[in-house]
Amino acid sequence: MNFNKAIIIGRVTKDPETRTTPSGQTVASIGVASNRTWNNNSGEKQEKVEYHSIVAWGKLAEICGQYLVKGQIVLFEGRLETRTWDGQDGVKRSKTEIIAENMQMGPKARGQEGGSSYPAKEPSFGQNNTNQSQKEEASNNRSSSDDEIKIEDIPF
Repeated sequence: MNFNKAIIIGRVTKDPETRTTPSGQTVASIGVASNRTWNNNSGEKQEKVEYHSIVAWGKLAEICGQYLVKGQIVLFEGRLETRTWDGQDGVKRSKTEIIAENMQMGPKARGQEGGSSYPAKEPSFGQNNTNQSQKEEASNNRSSSDDEIKIEDIPF
């Protein structure tokens, strides 16, 4: 059995680059940085940053180009794929990328319109981070007969 799955949680390193192929397919290139911290044998804190190249296609590429910004926390799930080509200098080159299949956005980056600064604690993906006062305010603003989703209720 073969298995090719990559899951990355990190920060977007620059605004996504979106383009359209000659066949009309949308593609986005996204850079993500993830870090790892540990204590070495002498107890000193160490940190290593890894940079990942993410490629998204189709509707996912459009969403990434529209909503992701530099500094934002994001989770990508996809598969690893290696491209090879001959450089202009005649040297064979290769690059391993994550072909995105799913994406989850974290909180908005600092300074992004309508957003606030990051929380003091990193978010837990898969958990609801809305505080109680926001929940109460949202329920007070809804009438019992209004079951439609409004644009202003969407968090991004």
